[in-house]
Amino acid sequence: MTDSAKLKRAMVLAVTSGKGGVGKTNLAINVSVALARLGHRVAIVDGDFGLGNVDVMLGLTPQSHVGHIITGERALEEVLVEGPRGLKVLPAGSGVQPLAALTSDQRTRFSVALEQARSAFDFIVIDTAPGIGNNVIELLQLAHYVLLVTSLDPAALVDAYALAKVLWRTTDRADIGLVVNGVKDGGEGRLAFRQIDRAAARFLGRNLRYFGHIPDDPAVRDAMLNQAPLVEHLPQTPASRCFRLLANRLATLTTGPGGVRLLPVAGPAGCAAEVSQCA
Repeated sequence: MTDSAKLKRAMVLAVTSGKGGVGKTNLAINVSVALARLGHRVAIVDGDFGLGNVDVMLGLTPQSHVGHIITGERALEEVLVEGPRGLKVLPAGSGVQPLAALTSDQRTRFSVALEQARSAFDFIVIDTAPGIGNNVIELLQLAHYVLLVTSLDPAALVDAYALAKVLWRTTDRADIGLVVNGVKDGGEGRLAFRQIDRAAARFLGRNLRYFGHIPDDPAVRDAMLNQAPLVEHLPQTPASRCFRLLANRLATLTTGPGGVRLLPVAGPAGCAAEVSQCA
Protein backbone atom coordinates (compact mmCIF):
# COMPACT_ATOMS: atom_id res chain seq x y z
CA MET A 1 0.00 0.00 0.00
CA THR A 2 1.34 3.43 -0.92
CA ASP A 3 1.79 6.23 1.62
CA SER A 4 -0.99 8.22 -0.09
CA ALA A 5 -3.39 5.29 0.22
CA LYS A 6 -2.55 4.93 3.90
CA LEU A 7 -3.29 8.60 4.47
CA LYS A 8 -6.64 8.61 2.64
CA ARG A 9 -9.41 9.09 5.17
CA ALA A 10 -13.07 9.94 4.79
CA MET A 11 -14.32 13.49 4.65
CA VAL A 12 -17.09 13.94 7.20
CA LEU A 13 -20.07 15.92 5.90
CA ALA A 14 -22.88 16.95 8.24
CA VAL A 15 -26.34 17.68 6.84
CA THR A 16 -28.40 19.79 9.23
CA SER A 17 -31.27 22.26 9.50
CA GLY A 18 -32.54 24.75 12.01
CA LYS A 19 -36.14 23.70 11.47
CA GLY A 20 -37.66 20.29 10.88
CA GLY A 21 -39.70 19.52 7.80
CA VAL A 22 -37.39 21.11 5.22
CA GLY A 23 -36.35 17.82 3.59
CA LYS A 24 -32.99 17.45 5.32
CA THR A 25 -32.99 13.66 5.70
CA ASN A 26 -34.22 13.11 2.16
CA LEU A 27 -31.40 15.34 0.90
CA ALA A 28 -28.81 13.53 3.03
CA ILE A 29 -29.93 10.14 1.70
CA ASN A 30 -30.01 11.17 -1.95
CA VAL A 31 -26.64 12.92 -1.79
CA SER A 32 -25.12 9.87 -0.08
CA VAL A 33 -26.48 7.49 -2.73
CA ALA A 34 -25.41 9.87 -5.51
CA LEU A 35 -21.86 9.90 -4.09
CA ALA A 36 -21.93 6.10 -4.04
CA ARG A 37 -23.10 6.13 -7.69
CA LEU A 38 -19.92 8.06 -8.48
CA GLY A 39 -17.89 5.16 -7.13
CA HIS A 40 -17.12 6.52 -3.68
CA ARG A 41 -17.25 4.45 -0.51
CA VAL A 42 -19.98 6.16 1.50
CA ALA A 43 -21.55 5.73 4.93
CA ILE A 44 -24.55 7.67 6.21
CA VAL A 45 -24.95 8.11 9.96
CA ASP A 46 -28.43 8.78 11.35
CA GLY A 47 -27.53 11.48 13.85
CA ASP A 48 -31.05 11.89 15.20
CA PHE A 49 -30.07 9.31 17.78
CA GLY A 50 -33.40 8.93 19.56
CA LEU A 51 -35.78 9.46 16.61
CA GLY A 52 -33.98 8.08 13.61
CA ASN A 53 -35.69 7.44 10.28
CA VAL A 54 -32.95 7.00 7.65
CA ASP A 55 -33.52 3.22 7.79
CA VAL A 56 -37.28 3.69 7.39
CA MET A 57 -36.86 5.94 4.36
CA LEU A 58 -34.63 3.29 2.76
CA GLY A 59 -36.92 0.37 3.62
CA LEU A 60 -34.30 -1.27 5.86
CA THR A 61 -34.95 -3.34 9.00
CA PRO A 62 -31.80 -3.12 11.16
CA GLN A 63 -31.42 -5.31 14.21
CA SER A 64 -29.29 -2.83 16.14
CA HIS A 65 -28.54 0.89 16.15
CA VAL A 66 -26.04 3.56 17.16
CA GLY A 67 -27.13 3.23 20.78
CA HIS A 68 -25.47 -0.18 20.93
CA ILE A 69 -22.18 1.43 19.87
CA ILE A 70 -22.21 4.30 22.34
CA THR A 71 -23.06 1.93 25.20
CA GLY A 72 -20.17 -0.34 24.18
CA GLU A 73 -22.44 -3.34 23.42
CA ARG A 74 -21.44 -3.66 19.76
CA ALA A 75 -18.73 -2.56 17.38
CA LEU A 76 -19.46 -0.28 14.43
CA GLU A 77 -19.07 -3.00 11.82
CA GLU A 78 -21.72 -5.09 13.63
CA VAL A 79 -24.29 -2.30 13.39
CA LEU A 80 -23.79 -1.04 9.82
CA VAL A 81 -26.36 -2.26 7.30
CA GLU A 82 -26.15 -2.08 3.53
CA GLY A 83 -28.34 0.20 1.47
CA PRO A 84 -28.57 1.09 -2.25
CA ARG A 85 -25.37 1.15 -4.33
CA GLY A 86 -23.36 -0.35 -1.47
CA LEU A 87 -24.14 2.59 0.83
CA LYS A 88 -23.47 1.70 4.47
CA VAL A 89 -26.09 2.91 6.95
CA LEU A 90 -25.58 3.45 10.68
CA PRO A 91 -29.16 3.48 12.00
CA ALA A 92 -30.37 5.44 14.99
CA GLY A 93 -32.84 4.36 17.64
CA SER A 94 -36.55 5.02 17.26
CA GLY A 95 -38.26 6.36 20.36
CA VAL A 96 -35.15 5.81 22.50
CA GLN A 97 -35.37 8.85 24.77
CA PRO A 98 -32.02 8.43 26.59
CA LEU A 99 -30.20 8.85 23.26
CA ALA A 100 -31.61 12.36 22.87
CA ALA A 101 -28.96 13.69 25.27
CA LEU A 102 -25.68 11.77 25.32
CA THR A 103 -23.36 11.65 28.29
CA SER A 104 -19.72 12.65 27.97
CA ASP A 105 -18.61 9.00 27.85
CA GLN A 106 -21.19 8.19 25.17
CA ARG A 107 -20.07 11.13 23.04
CA THR A 108 -16.48 9.96 23.35
CA ARG A 109 -17.36 6.41 22.25
CA PHE A 110 -19.21 7.74 19.23
CA SER A 111 -16.34 10.08 18.27
CA VAL A 112 -13.84 7.24 18.52
CA ALA A 113 -16.01 4.95 16.38
CA LEU A 114 -16.45 7.69 13.78
CA GLU A 115 -12.73 8.38 13.63
CA GLN A 116 -11.94 4.68 13.25
CA ALA A 117 -14.48 4.41 10.41
CA ARG A 118 -12.78 7.16 8.41
CA SER A 119 -10.16 4.73 7.12
CA ALA A 120 -12.85 2.55 5.49
CA PHE A 121 -14.77 5.25 3.59
CA ASP A 122 -14.31 8.21 1.28
CA PHE A 123 -17.29 10.11 2.70
CA ILE A 124 -19.21 9.84 5.95
CA VAL A 125 -22.47 11.79 5.85
CA ILE A 126 -24.07 12.62 9.20
CA ASP A 127 -27.78 13.42 9.08
CA THR A 128 -28.31 15.38 12.29
CA ALA A 129 -31.53 16.10 14.13
CA PRO A 130 -33.00 19.55 13.39
CA GLY A 131 -32.43 22.43 15.79
CA ILE A 132 -29.60 23.58 18.03
CA GLY A 133 -29.56 20.92 20.73
CA ASN A 134 -26.30 19.76 22.28
CA ASN A 135 -26.23 16.52 20.27
CA VAL A 136 -26.61 18.51 17.03
CA ILE A 137 -23.89 21.05 17.74
CA GLU A 138 -21.46 18.39 18.94
CA LEU A 139 -22.02 16.35 15.76
CA LEU A 140 -21.48 19.45 13.62
CA GLN A 141 -18.17 20.04 15.38
CA LEU A 142 -17.01 16.59 14.21
CA ALA A 143 -17.63 17.44 10.55
CA HIS A 144 -15.19 18.86 8.02
CA TYR A 145 -18.08 20.57 6.24
CA VAL A 146 -21.63 21.48 7.22
CA LEU A 147 -24.45 21.49 4.68
CA LEU A 148 -27.27 23.64 6.04
CA VAL A 149 -30.69 22.89 4.51
CA THR A 150 -33.53 25.39 4.52
CA SER A 151 -36.70 26.22 2.62
CA LEU A 152 -38.44 29.48 1.71
CA ASP A 153 -40.52 29.27 4.89
CA PRO A 154 -39.61 32.43 6.88
CA ALA A 155 -39.37 30.36 10.07
CA ALA A 156 -36.95 27.95 8.35
CA LEU A 157 -34.79 30.87 7.17
CA VAL A 158 -34.67 32.40 10.65
CA ASP A 159 -33.84 29.04 12.23
CA ALA A 160 -31.12 28.34 9.65
CA TYR A 161 -29.48 31.66 10.51
CA ALA A 162 -29.82 30.87 14.22
CA LEU A 163 -28.11 27.51 13.79
CA ALA A 164 -25.22 29.10 11.88
CA LYS A 165 -24.87 31.70 14.65
CA VAL A 166 -24.76 29.10 17.40
CA LEU A 167 -22.28 26.92 15.54
CA TRP A 168 -19.93 29.80 14.70
CA ARG A 169 -20.01 30.99 18.30
CA THR A 170 -19.05 27.47 19.37
CA THR A 171 -16.27 27.04 16.80
CA ASP A 172 -15.00 29.59 14.31
CA ARG A 173 -13.55 26.78 12.15
CA ALA A 174 -16.92 25.63 10.81
CA ASP A 175 -17.41 25.85 7.03
CA ILE A 176 -21.11 26.11 6.16
CA GLY A 177 -22.75 25.69 2.78
CA LEU A 178 -26.45 26.41 2.20
CA VAL A 179 -28.92 24.40 0.13
CA VAL A 180 -32.45 25.73 -0.39
CA ASN A 181 -34.97 22.95 -0.82
CA GLY A 182 -38.40 22.84 -2.43
CA VAL A 183 -38.19 26.06 -4.45
CA LYS A 184 -39.72 26.98 -7.80
CA ASP A 185 -36.42 27.84 -9.45
CA GLY A 186 -32.87 29.02 -8.91
CA GLY A 187 -33.99 32.63 -8.44
CA GLU A 188 -35.93 31.69 -5.31
CA GLY A 189 -32.99 29.69 -4.04
CA ARG A 190 -30.52 32.55 -4.49
CA LEU A 191 -32.98 34.98 -2.86
CA ALA A 192 -33.16 32.81 0.26
CA PHE A 193 -29.38 32.47 0.33
CA ARG A 194 -28.86 36.23 0.07
CA GLN A 195 -31.20 36.88 2.98
CA ILE A 196 -29.29 34.58 5.31
CA ASP A 197 -25.83 35.46 4.01
CA ARG A 198 -26.37 39.21 4.36
CA ALA A 199 -27.54 38.77 7.94
CA ALA A 200 -24.54 36.55 8.71
CA ALA A 201 -22.11 39.05 7.17
CA ARG A 202 -23.66 42.00 9.00
CA PHE A 203 -24.16 40.53 12.46
CA LEU A 204 -21.66 37.67 12.61
CA GLY A 205 -18.90 38.84 10.29
CA ARG A 206 -19.05 35.52 8.41
CA ASN A 207 -20.30 34.28 5.05
CA LEU A 208 -21.92 31.06 3.94
CA ARG A 209 -21.29 29.35 0.62
CA TYR A 210 -24.22 28.73 -1.70
CA PHE A 211 -24.43 25.10 -2.78
CA GLY A 212 -27.59 25.44 -4.82
CA HIS A 213 -31.25 24.52 -4.68
CA ILE A 214 -33.48 21.48 -5.02
CA PRO A 215 -36.68 22.21 -6.96
CA ASP A 216 -40.16 21.42 -5.74
CA ASP A 217 -40.75 18.10 -7.53
CA PRO A 218 -43.71 15.70 -7.07
CA ALA A 219 -41.33 12.82 -7.79
CA VAL A 220 -39.75 13.37 -4.35
CA ARG A 221 -42.95 12.30 -2.61
CA ASP A 222 -43.36 9.34 -4.94
CA ALA A 223 -39.86 8.08 -4.10
CA MET A 224 -40.43 8.56 -0.37
CA LEU A 225 -43.67 6.53 -0.49
CA ASN A 226 -41.70 3.78 -2.25
CA GLN A 227 -38.96 3.99 0.43
CA ALA A 228 -36.37 4.52 -2.29
CA PRO A 229 -33.83 7.29 -2.99
CA LEU A 230 -35.05 9.54 -5.76
CA VAL A 231 -31.69 9.33 -7.56
CA GLU A 232 -32.31 5.59 -7.98
CA HIS A 233 -36.10 5.54 -8.27
CA LEU A 234 -36.51 8.33 -10.85
CA PRO A 235 -33.03 9.51 -11.80
CA GLN A 236 -34.01 11.95 -14.56
CA THR A 237 -36.49 14.13 -12.66
CA PRO A 238 -35.52 17.76 -11.92
CA ALA A 239 -34.90 17.18 -8.20
CA SER A 240 -32.90 14.02 -8.89
CA ARG A 241 -30.62 15.88 -11.30
CA CYS A 242 -29.99 18.56 -8.68
CA PHE A 243 -29.24 15.96 -5.98
CA ARG A 244 -26.67 14.39 -8.30
CA LEU A 245 -25.13 17.74 -9.19
CA LEU A 246 -24.91 18.60 -5.49
CA ALA A 247 -23.11 15.30 -4.91
CA ASN A 248 -20.73 16.09 -7.78
CA ARG A 249 -19.89 19.39 -6.16
CA LEU A 250 -19.42 17.88 -2.70
CA ALA A 251 -17.13 15.27 -4.25
CA THR A 252 -14.73 18.08 -5.21
CA LEU A 253 -14.35 19.30 -1.63
CA THR A 254 -10.88 18.83 -0.23
CA THR A 255 -9.25 19.68 3.07
CA GLY A 256 -5.93 21.39 3.47
CA PRO A 257 -4.02 23.99 5.51
CA GLY A 258 -6.49 26.67 4.42
CA GLY A 259 -9.52 24.61 5.43
CA VAL A 260 -12.13 23.10 3.13
CA ARG A 261 -12.12 24.26 -0.49
CA LEU A 262 -13.55 23.26 -3.84
CA LEU A 263 -11.36 21.70 -6.49
CA PRO A 264 -11.99 22.72 -10.11
CA VAL A 265 -14.16 20.23 -11.98
CA ALA A 266 -13.26 18.97 -15.43
CA GLY A 267 -16.30 17.68 -17.29
CA PRO A 268 -18.41 18.02 -20.41
CA ALA A 269 -19.57 21.47 -21.40
CA GLY A 270 -23.18 20.38 -21.00
CA CYS A 271 -22.61 19.85 -17.30
CA ALA A 272 -22.03 23.55 -16.70
CA ALA A 273 -25.42 24.39 -18.16
CA GLU A 274 -27.08 21.82 -15.94
CA VAL A 275 -25.24 23.06 -12.86
CA SER A 276 -26.48 26.59 -13.48
CA GLN A 277 -30.03 25.30 -13.14
CA CYS A 278 -29.35 23.93 -9.65
CA ALA A 279 -26.93 26.50 -8.26
